[in-house]
Amino acid sequence: VTACGRVCMHRKKINVSTVLAGQRLGIKEVDDGIWLVSFMHYDLGYIDLEQKTLQTIDNPFGTRLSPMS
Repeated sequence: VTACGRVCMHRKKINVSTVLAGQRLGIKEVDDGIWLVSFMHYDLGYIDLEQKTLQTIDNPFGTRLSPMS
């Protein structure tokens, strides 16, 4: 993520967040032109390359169930 909070993919600039400036994100294509964006173990949202937008997932840092030990 750039200092101004953007991700550049296929010569397109998508605004993500300045909070993530300097961080590495995981990006995986899940459909034609649709990419899942993850940070650490959290899925943040989907990038639509055609529209150059990030559609965020509601509360990606919400409670998670831990496996019982």
